[in-house]
Amino acid sequence: MSSIPEFGELLAGTERSAVHLETRDTYFSNPRFEAWRRGLRVDWTDRASWWRPFHQDIADAVARGVSVRRARVVSEPVSDYIRWEHQQTRANLEAGEVVRWLPRPLAVDLLLPANDFWIFDGRLMRVHHFSGDGEWVGKELCGDEGAVQACSAAFELIWQRAIEHDEYEIK
Repeated sequence: MSSIPEFGELLAGTERSAVHLETRDTYFSNPRFEAWRRGLRVDWTDRASWWRPFHQDIADAVARGVSVRRARVVSEPVSDYIRWEHQQTRANLEAGEVVRWLPRPLAVDLLLPANDFWIFDGRLMRVHHFSGDGEWVGKELCGDEGAVQACSAAFELIWQRAIEHDEYEIK
């Protein structure tokens, strides 16, 4: 899997759109999440403390005219991880992403993809694989037109129902 381009490289080659679907209630732990669990909060006035290369990649793409959207399908009440992600989403928004949240009860009649993914320009999909407890397992690239179209269509249905970040209240 080492031959798969990194996210920044894939996004740098994107011309029109990048969409990201997240469907898990917990992901692998990381130092920022653990710090939040201990009560530490982001100082949003100190951009250098929270701005990451990922955010710069998003900001650069948006500046080129690329639409970047993220949809998160979540269980309610939300997990601590999702509560933390909701608070951290301000960084995504400041980078130029548009983020929406879809509570699972509102998705009961939708067919959801089994994996998280990014789709670039509606033609190339980077699929993310996680273990049952949320640990990162790996990624793969998929250029199969049928699979990309099916996941793009699912994303758009989710997007239509999902709630704008600023309107979604954590439960």
